[in-house]
Amino acid sequence: MRYGEANSPWEVRQVIRKLAHDGVDHIKVLSSGAVLAHGSNPKSQEFTLEELQAAVDEASHLGLRVEAHAHSAEGIKNAIRAGVASVEHATLIDDEGIALAKQHGTYLDMDIYDEECIQEQGKTGQVPKDMLEHDASLGQAQRDNFRKAVAAGVKMSFGTDASVCPFTDGAKQFAYMVKYGMTPMQAIQAATSNAADLLGHSNEFGSIKPGKYADIVAVNGDPLTDIRLLEKIQFVMKDGKVYKP
Repeated sequence: MRYGEANSPWEVRQVIRKLAHDGVDHIKVLSSGAVLAHGSNPKSQEFTLEELQAAVDEASHLGLRVEAHAHSAEGIKNAIRAGVASVEHATLIDDEGIALAKQHGTYLDMDIYDEECIQEQGKTGQVPKDMLEHDASLGQAQRDNFRKAVAAGVKMSFGTDASVCPFTDGAKQFAYMVKYGMTPMQAIQAATSNAADLLGHSNEFGSIKPGKYADIVAVNGDPLTDIRLLEKIQFVMKDGKVYKP
């Protein structure tokens, strides 16, 4: 993972060219402030619409897609208007933002389980007070907006904001996605076929078909009846090789 800082549309283009030269697969921009960062306000914007448009345009010339971290309503809408492939978190998305996401075919990648981990870590002093306050003020709003987005038929993908929760806990989000409006099948598709589509690799993985990578997990029972079974994976195959028999 590589990082770059830019403070104008032309600097954005310069950073993206450098990242593309270094061989990155995707570009991620911060359209709003962050929760787990000192001195940052998740309800503010960090890139202008013009900077975001420059990012998407420059990345497109280099065959790359852009994903936008965004908590604030305006940050989300600016990212969608600019043409990003997905919005990560989408915490404070409003009705206009939901309509824009559906109109543009933008994926929302809403990590609605993370609040549990952040607040739990706060009890043991692992997360500073200011970050806990940011998180507490946003957690339920994100879940309520997730429900609205699902009901509106917005494209959704599965994401965990890697490293916020232990990697072993990532699958716990399935149950939260179902609790807040998805069917079990929709939650599973968010992590498989939808995720592959978002990444631009539907021809390689995301479903079990001849010619695709044989990436398969299995559980004892029917996850369409009990989605929490996906928290207890019994079998893992990656590219045809069995790692957990």
